[in-house]
Amino acid sequence: MDAKTKETFIGGKGYDLWLLWNAVKPTTKWNDPENEICIAAGPLGGTPIYPGSGKSIVTTLSPTTATVIDSNVGGYFGPYLKFSGFDALEIQGKTSNNVVIFIDGVDQKIQLFESTGLPDDAYELSATLTEYFAAGKPRSISVVSTGPGAKNTLIGCLNFTWYDVKRKRARYKQAGRGGIGTVFADKGIKALVARWDNVTADTNNPANKSALKNVAKLHSREIVELDPKQNEMRRIGTTHLVTIMNDHDLLPTHNFRYGQHREAPNIGQAVYRPLFDPGFDGCWMGCTVACSHGIKDFVPLTGPYKGQNVFVDGPEYETIAGCGSNLGIFDPHTVVEMNFYCDTYGLDTISAGTAIAFAMECYELGLINETHTGGLRLNFGNRLGALELVHQMAKGEGFGHVVGQGVRKMKEIFAKDFGADRKIMQDVGMEAKGLEFSEYMTKESLAQQGGYGLALKGPQHDEAWLIFMDMVHNFIPTFEQKAEALHWFPMFRTWFGLCGLCKLPWNDIIPEDNKDTSEPAKIMKHVQWYAEYFSSVTGRKTTPDDLIKMSEVVYNFQRIFNLRMGFGRREHDAIPYRAVGPVTEEEYLSREERYDKQLAEFHKVDINGKSTAEKIAILRQHREEQYEKLKNAVYNRRGWSSDGIPNLKTVKRLGIDFPEILELLKTHGVA
Repeated sequence: MDAKTKETFIGGKGYDLWLLWNAVKPTTKWNDPENEICIAAGPLGGTPIYPGSGKSIVTTLSPTTATVIDSNVGGYFGPYLKFSGFDALEIQGKTSNNVVIFIDGVDQKIQLFESTGLPDDAYELSATLTEYFAAGKPRSISVVSTGPGAKNTLIGCLNFTWYDVKRKRARYKQAGRGGIGTVFADKGIKALVARWDNVTADTNNPANKSALKNVAKLHSREIVELDPKQNEMRRIGTTHLVTIMNDHDLLPTHNFRYGQHREAPNIGQAVYRPLFDPGFDGCWMGCTVACSHGIKDFVPLTGPYKGQNVFVDGPEYETIAGCGSNLGIFDPHTVVEMNFYCDTYGLDTISAGTAIAFAMECYELGLINETHTGGLRLNFGNRLGALELVHQMAKGEGFGHVVGQGVRKMKEIFAKDFGADRKIMQDVGMEAKGLEFSEYMTKESLAQQGGYGLALKGPQHDEAWLIFMDMVHNFIPTFEQKAEALHWFPMFRTWFGLCGLCKLPWNDIIPEDNKDTSEPAKIMKHVQWYAEYFSSVTGRKTTPDDLIKMSEVVYNFQRIFNLRMGFGRREHDAIPYRAVGPVTEEEYLSREERYDKQLAEFHKVDINGKSTAEKIAILRQHREEQYEKLKNAVYNRRGWSSDGIPNLKTVKRLGIDFPEILELLKTHGVA
């Protein structure tokens, strides 16, 4: 990278996007040879003394969205890649032979091996390759791989390993969203393997080691002191969110119809606390959050590992909600088994769960039947049916092959082949931009509707998670305040993807005096620490405002990249009505008192004598108008046109007014 590129795009996601931009054309499809998989760790990634500093960002063109997708993932690969001499890895082309790419930072060489006889499933493959390349030091190896599900669906994930010394095994984190694993498998890559030996505070070459140690000590010490009093992530990971979301009517249940269920505690933290194997569970060295828990000696009841003892990495909140409550399944064993097999097969648990939930609702609505499902009765709560679909996805067989195409393509197939009603499927099919929704209810939070609908890659919570700000704390009641939040929070969250960081240390463990600050939702004490962290590593004097500017550059560039690929305009920020309000009478009646009060008091509607169907239609009109007004406010705050395109003033201010970008904007009426 030249100096200007480094200054403009920072690293991580910025480097990935710039490499991909220069590799593909507007007509490039996900399975064309010129599509790339790009992996970068960012300038701060690989710091072993600062919590949450082991992340990588993976970027490609998505099989489900047809445009740019990125995924933030833990494990050792990104740091090991970086220490081996690569700020970013760029993989292009295809091979008919399965290859293993070995990046050996110890001996400073890269080797390509044609793979024969290697296991297909990710757990066995990672164990085999770790042992083969370790030279007696398994902690020096990190493997990136997928599984058979990635070959046979469009929702494949990548597994990034780290070696757990205590448990003597390679463990996983996932780059899950948008079918990145499917692209990996399509290219004929069996695995990437990185090797590095010794990691110290000096390995990342910090410009000011003393300043780095000081700010790292402050943040680490706070986490050690406060996490046990707050969320206990070091013991229970993100499972505490299940009961919190359920208590606030935000836990997706029955394909996002409802936000709570009386059986939710059966899949909450009290259940997983004794199941998790005790011990250090950090997916990068030195992380004091250490939230990557797992279950030892779990015995699956179905599939190829039936009756065998296995180790399961997880589950985390998203998997519990997606493969549990959203399917009407409140049995923790089933959730853990789905977690295990999705990882083993290389399937994204979020997309798999949301896709199965959509199929179940279509089945219960009579849009599809057992003739279409191959005999499966896909009622909500059908544990064995859900597991069978996961196994079918991995094989590319039966109705599971259809579900594995994702919600957007399922809607097309159900309408074309089964005669299903397109309108109702559009309302309840929980995808936007082709990406399945992650696991939060948004009906009652206009800000979170914007957080999902306006997210660049589709409805993923890593851009803006504003539910508590909006619903619980009421920090952002006006459109202008919501728009400001939908500017600042996506920008700051983007910064973690630029730098190789996990966001959990920022806002999941908070200072005890944070509530007394002027902007408690931003946790500005931590933002200041991150600015000092960036300065100490890079030598580039940085303020909190500078962090936002770094992200604005890359964020707007990605929006323009989407525009280049045929997306990135107002119409592409639409979301299904299920994310905005009640679609069915059953949904309305479940919150009838709330909805009636809103219609009468907020919208000034005389509801006397009106049927439930009439009230649903009136509420829908008002809520859809609100969402469109929110778009206007956010576009204006971000410096975009009314069609959602960055304007000339914005691209010039951010220094991305490259000739090809100006020409692209001109063709879309921005000049």
